[in-house]
Amino acid sequence: MVHDKNLIRFLEEKAKRLRRYTLEMIRSSGIGWLGGSFSEAEIVTVLYFHQMKHDPRNPRWMERDRLIVSKAHCCEMVYAALGESGYFPKEEFLRYGKFGAILQAHTDRRTVPGVEYSGGSLGEGLSFAVGEALAAKIDGLDYKVYCIIGDGECDEGQVWEAVLSAAHFKLDNLIALVDHNKFQSTGEVSKKIRLEPLSEKWKAFGWHVMEVDGHNIEQLLDTLDEVGNVKGQPHAIICHTIKGKGVPSFEGKNLHFVKVTDEMYSEALKILGE
Repeated sequence: MVHDKNLIRFLEEKAKRLRRYTLEMIRSSGIGWLGGSFSEAEIVTVLYFHQMKHDPRNPRWMERDRLIVSKAHCCEMVYAALGESGYFPKEEFLRYGKFGAILQAHTDRRTVPGVEYSGGSLGEGLSFAVGEALAAKIDGLDYKVYCIIGDGECDEGQVWEAVLSAAHFKLDNLIALVDHNKFQSTGEVSKKIRLEPLSEKWKAFGWHVMEVDGHNIEQLLDTLDEVGNVKGQPHAIICHTIKGKGVPSFEGKNLHFVKVTDEMYSEALKILGE
């Protein structure tokens, strides 16, 4: 499908802005989840600023689409999108991680407007998303549930239990987006537990599976549009991404829980803007 070039430019610029907010949050806090937040930037941007129906003035609107961020440690990018959407004042960005602030190092639905899932231990978010999607079916509500999970997180057995359940219940209102940036906290995913062929595994469990360049806005839009055409199956989008994407010296490095040095900050601002 051919998408409006103005929409593409708008979303690309929005992703760049969210990366800058994320950088500022981590810089202010002293440490944060840089690489994994940057790798999910376009995914989060497309969801919040085009795909999902949601209302910052009414965060608990029953008909809203839900985003469950299972890789909840990469919260800064999500906070950036929520603040930019108007869920809370952007002044909160510079209080991130500080005592008494609403924004902390993992998502918390009790304190942050717009957050759907309190994350911590990896591997649990997809199970929560299955419950949300099943609830919509039971209650006759027309909302979609999106779930961002990490590729390293797919080492967890609970992920695959959730994958089985979603296919069994034919949850075609559930869309899992795997941020396949090839790294987990302690190194390359392929050297920890080999996931490939990842798409074939999801297909074998009964899911409708697509693969995209997770930084290509048009591909993300096309793939999310396709979801509505397939009924009776949950959907998995394997998003091939680059950890640290957006600043060349950050890209492809395992910048997991890191401090932003003066040198890193200066270089990033040249690219992401003041």
